[in-house]
Amino acid sequence: MESDPPGIQPRRARDEDPATAASSSAEIQAPTGLVAQPAEARGRCLWRKGGAAAVSWGAASTVGRRKEMEDAVAVAPAFMALTCERVGGCAAPPGSGEVSHVRFFGVYDGHGGAQVADYCAKRVHEVVAEEWDRIQNPECWKRRWETAFHDGFKRVDNEVIDEAVAPDIIGSTAVVVVISGCQIISSNCGDSRALLCRGNQRIQLTIDHKPDREDELMRIESLGGRVINWQGCRISGVLAVSRSIGDRYMRPWVIPVPEISFMSRSEDDDCLILASDGLWDVMSIEEVGDMACRHFRWQRRNGLVDGVSPAQAVADHLTELAYQKNSSDNISVVVVDLKSRSRRRPRQ
Repeated sequence: MESDPPGIQPRRARDEDPATAASSSAEIQAPTGLVAQPAEARGRCLWRKGGAAAVSWGAASTVGRRKEMEDAVAVAPAFMALTCERVGGCAAPPGSGEVSHVRFFGVYDGHGGAQVADYCAKRVHEVVAEEWDRIQNPECWKRRWETAFHDGFKRVDNEVIDEAVAPDIIGSTAVVVVISGCQIISSNCGDSRALLCRGNQRIQLTIDHKPDREDELMRIESLGGRVINWQGCRISGVLAVSRSIGDRYMRPWVIPVPEISFMSRSEDDDCLILASDGLWDVMSIEEVGDMACRHFRWQRRNGLVDGVSPAQAVADHLTELAYQKNSSDNISVVVVDLKSRSRRRPRQ
């Protein structure tokens, strides 16, 4: 999945065994135990230096030990075509007018059925782009993206009901990342995660929406809901996430409101990993990041193996490793290689 094929590429996870509230934004505030430092201001944007153009990616999914596949993945390499100035947060002086592809990656983890996750994989990137275009005179570039994601997720949630996509008891988490030449913009609703590997740092770009998270618990209880410890903390003893798309039977406690974060890109960025909780349930942020970086180093030294890109090889390996560690859930992983081609030539 390298280069830039035209159009949108939503992908449904493959069914195989690998043994075979309020919207908020931040310049990344990491969960306890993680150090997330925004990139230093740069004089030139990575797109103009050629780094952004070299982004490649891979995706892998498996049904794992579940009976049905309820995950879905979407990759939109030509999500938008904009100058860095229009995306926002560009480090270079304005005025180049150079248009670059803004890329979109998403992982959707369904529960109760696959219908909502599949629908999100087809629609979220389309709707977010439409909502972004609708905002003609933004007061702030960050506010524009926050509004586009907030309104986009809400609109998709309404479509699930209006178009009878799925019964009220079916829903999906959503973790999506938009990458420009200068920015990594994350939007999360649920407990799938996005991780940025930057040098020796492992930066968690999203924070899980769990019912026992202090602010989420206060919100739920203020609305008359109850969080019960039944095989883990669950709302009314049923649902283990406090935000999702769908799940109308759990309103007003479960909401489709994403949290958005912004991270300036750096030349030290190695890779980006999005995954459903089938990976995170059995591997920590540090384990995933360290393994991915080791695998990338080996791949970059040795070049393509059987025509498989480093990003695809890492996605495949993470998926298989989570299965070997006895993950009981569907497993879906998207890996984005953020190194420029000039910096990952194999040794001669």
